Amino acid sequence: QVVGGKVKKPGKRGRKPAKIDLKAKLERSRQSARECRARKKLRYQYLEELVSSRERAICALREELEMYKQWCMAMDQGKIPSEIKALLTGEEQGKAQQNSTKLAKAAKTEANSTNP
Repeated sequence: QVVGGKVKKPGKRGRKPAKIDLKAKLERSRQSARECRARKKLRYQYLEELVSSRERAICALREELEMYKQWCMAMDQGKIPSEIKALLTGEEQGKAQQNSTKLAKAAKTEANSTNP
C-alpha cells in the first residue's frame, strides 16, 4: 500500500486489544506482590544480620581498646603488664628462630655453591 507517497507496512500500530482474562491478570498481580513481599522480607533479614554482626565487632573492638588503655595506664605508672611481657618474649623467641633459619639457609647456599 502507498499512502501519501510512503509505503505502508501491513499491521497495526499501538496497543493490541486485551485478550488476557481479567482474573488471570489479577492473579498474576497478586503473585507478583507475594514475591515482592518475600524478597523484601529476605532483604530485611539479611540487613538485620549484618547490623548485628557489625555491632558484635564494634563491642569486641571497644573491649580491645579498653584493654590497650589499661596497658598504657599501667606502663605510665612504670608497670609492665604480663601480657606485654609475654608478647615481648614471644617476639624475641621468634626473632631468634628467624635468625637461626637465615643462618642455616646461608650455610646451605654456601655449601651448594662450593660443591660443583
